[in-house]
Amino acid sequence: MKAILGKKIGMTQIFSETGAVVPVTVIEAGPAVVTQVKTVENDGYYGVQIGYEDKKESRVIKPEKGHFDKAGVAYKKHLAEFRPEEGESYEVGQLITAADFEAGQLLDVTGTSKGKGTQGNIKRHHQRRGPMSHGSKHKRLPGGLAAATYPSRVFKGHHAPGRTGRDTVTMQNLELVKVIADRNLLLVKGAVPGHKGGLLKIRTAVKTQK
Repeated sequence: MKAILGKKIGMTQIFSETGAVVPVTVIEAGPAVVTQVKTVENDGYYGVQIGYEDKKESRVIKPEKGHFDKAGVAYKKHLAEFRPEEGESYEVGQLITAADFEAGQLLDVTGTSKGKGTQGNIKRHHQRRGPMSHGSKHKRLPGGLAAATYPSRVFKGHHAPGRTGRDTVTMQNLELVKVIADRNLLLVKGAVPGHKGGLLKIRTAVKTQK
């Protein structure tokens, strides 16, 4: 299990050895640093916390400052935790870079999807529209919500217009097409969630390993 934090640069395309066009997402991955190692004795499980992207000291609050000073690492903007496989060992202050990954691996990429603001039922829940004929008052409006006289109320969880997007989304089993280690770049086949510059958590695919 390898994991790293990075940000989405954008999409492009490259050519495979056979000349086929492969759409890829360019991710600037790391370098990330191990800020804490959790043990079974102290925390009840084995986990590794990593930090990414430097943060100004004036922006660091006291609890964060004590956490980073204890680890002896630079202040970081983003923190994430993952659980390595048995036998893998990490040390506080250890660097994790794009060079730790190899082309051909399958990855799980987690990010925050683009926000779309307030949307209606059709876009938000993929419902069908009403009749488009003359006189129709329900072309894109929701239908009846309550259930007549009894129970004469709208049940909780009913599909309704509202905020759409800004959800945590994980794309599974994406192929790592190319690694450009000297520039900390990973080229992943297909699209990943989020906007350009958005924070991403990249790890080796969980289901494929199992």
